[in-house]
Amino acid sequence: MIRVDEKNNVFFLDTENTSYGIAIVEDRYIEHLYYGAKLKDTDVRYLLREDEPPFTPRVNKRETGSFLDCAPMEYPEAGMGDYREGALCVRSEQGYRASELVYEGYETFRGKPQLEGLPATWGNESDCSTLKIICRDRLLNMKVTLLYSVFEGADAVIRSVLIENEGKEPFYIEKVLSACLDMDDRNFEMISLVGSWARERHIQRMPLTYGRHNVASFKGNSSHQEHPFMALVTPETTQNVGEVYAMNFVYSGNFIAQAEKSQFDSVRMTMGLHPEGFTWKLEPGERFTAPEVVMVYSDEGLGKMTRTYHDLYRNHLIRSPYLHKKRPILINNWEATYFDFDEKKLLEIAKEASELGIEMLVMDDGWFGKRSSDDSSLGDWYVNEEKIKGGLHNLVENVGELGMKFGIWVEPEMISPESELFREHPDWAIQIPGRDITQSRAQYMLDLSRDEVADFVYEMIADILKSADISYVKWDMNRQMATLGSAALPADRQGELAHRYILGVYRMQERLINDFPDLLLENCASGGGRFDPGMLYYSPQIWCSDDTDAVERLAIQEGTAMIYPVSSIGAHVSICPNHTVGRNTPFETRGDVALLGTFGYELDITRLSRDEKEQVKEQVKKYHKYNDLIREGDYYRLASAADNMYYDSWMIVEKDKSRALLFYVQVRARANAKSRFLRLAGLDAEKRYVINGKEYDGSLLMQAGVRISSESGDFRSKVIEIVKA
Repeated sequence: MIRVDEKNNVFFLDTENTSYGIAIVEDRYIEHLYYGAKLKDTDVRYLLREDEPPFTPRVNKRETGSFLDCAPMEYPEAGMGDYREGALCVRSEQGYRASELVYEGYETFRGKPQLEGLPATWGNESDCSTLKIICRDRLLNMKVTLLYSVFEGADAVIRSVLIENEGKEPFYIEKVLSACLDMDDRNFEMISLVGSWARERHIQRMPLTYGRHNVASFKGNSSHQEHPFMALVTPETTQNVGEVYAMNFVYSGNFIAQAEKSQFDSVRMTMGLHPEGFTWKLEPGERFTAPEVVMVYSDEGLGKMTRTYHDLYRNHLIRSPYLHKKRPILINNWEATYFDFDEKKLLEIAKEASELGIEMLVMDDGWFGKRSSDDSSLGDWYVNEEKIKGGLHNLVENVGELGMKFGIWVEPEMISPESELFREHPDWAIQIPGRDITQSRAQYMLDLSRDEVADFVYEMIADILKSADISYVKWDMNRQMATLGSAALPADRQGELAHRYILGVYRMQERLINDFPDLLLENCASGGGRFDPGMLYYSPQIWCSDDTDAVERLAIQEGTAMIYPVSSIGAHVSICPNHTVGRNTPFETRGDVALLGTFGYELDITRLSRDEKEQVKEQVKKYHKYNDLIREGDYYRLASAADNMYYDSWMIVEKDKSRALLFYVQVRARANAKSRFLRLAGLDAEKRYVINGKEYDGSLLMQAGVRISSESGDFRSKVIEIVKA
């Protein structure tokens, strides 16, 4: 719902439990008014402190700079006197870097416009509303539209920006962020997700001190190291209490998220495209659309924030026909064989897997060109018939006769120096003339900003998919950007390459899911290097991390599930000792941890012991029994091994609170330890529940807890079903 109070010159975007307020000052400046728990009244301009010095420029023009440097601006700009982080920096044809947006008008309507060429949340006239605030820089003839949308039943505000050149000469966008939030500091702490390859999205929390604190990537993807998410929380915030202001960027490339505490004890929180290396030339008549930011406010701690993001992304971002379906249990041959396989070995794996209830074989890297290691053949997307004798169609037919579906790994964005494609089209690689192309994993990046490159590669992949009955594609991306240059862009547009590249990826994936509507697409970037909302718009699941160790996965999946639905988390059972960290964990625990996700196997099933194969059968049964609940239910985080060092626990609760699953993993055993009582969450306090044949009151389970006995030995797990009596 959107409320406009024209008498007081204020706008309010209301969700079920929150309000977001904007005010127009002096009929020109657009200021942030309020964001928090829902307000009934709109007569709240006193929050702007308009009667305090420095007076507004109309009253005290000699202090315009002081006003700009402390006013709570809704969309701040560079070059005019606001020395905090700006959201927009534009350079004129004459070289001047400054803009001054003046409020011009507004528009409200039901529904939500699409963002051209970009992933975005979606809705219709029945479930969402949009506010457009229109402003203009008269010197540049630049029109800027601030876009805000809210959805029924979701405590989120969706923001984006549209910039149009209505003048007669070009100008250059050197920085464009999508959202800014100015507010008073309340001893905020900052939460971000950080890590590295094989340990992505670990939760980091720290006090917000004076100055600028950011998380960012200018590596060409959202990255393993930092994540396009940031939250500011009050000090008392836990899973269940405290205030949270969160932002998540619906984008898969370079980003920056920043919180800045100023000299006046105000806080500015911003998010958008990273300005490093970015310049976009906007010719007369052209427009630029910034990716959107999803803002969430919670006054009931991080848990409510999490469930808001989960529901919003399930209902208004992910589009796949698999969203509300049980995904096939797959087995991937990568950790079983790496590059050393042929059709005989794949069929051996498929035969054994089918007998244990596994439903799909995925053929990973090494099936194409002359690929026997990672030194060659990316770009040569034709079947290596020395490995796959009889061709792909024959292999897929044989797998199908075992009652299994077939999936395939591809890496369409890359090209090997040692490949037929590179020899034929060396200029198709991203590069700077005269410089060595920086290699990573012995590969270059294709210039997907060029339609002819993206179309050529897409057609090769599409031909493979048409050649056999392929149900699943794992789309990988195994390196980050460097030596940025495009043979197709003029000198004054080279700064557009990184963004144009991502737009090219989006075009390819949009085409893929339209041409193959029944395909299950899973995105991947050397594990979890591009796990972001932008990718979820195209694929319902993303490979969470190349680290499949169950204990390492606890922290990785905890950070990931803090924002993203658990049905989107690619999670598999792998062999021990684990190939990444060398740890041994019980087979049962590996299965229980992988249940918090898509579930599958990453191992050579032909080499498992008889006991392990029996456990596979039990895990398959458990998946089929509980996946509907896990996929659609509400997620509650009960304990974090990252905090307490001993145990990890979470719950999935049916929407109607009739059933729940409690997951518990003992990470470290403790000598002379007593059993512990674990307080549950999300149940109906007025109902009774059955656990292991015994009835308990819902309020008792949430206030006093369920008893968890200590186990002898590390890494033991339990999955406990809770059913309403």
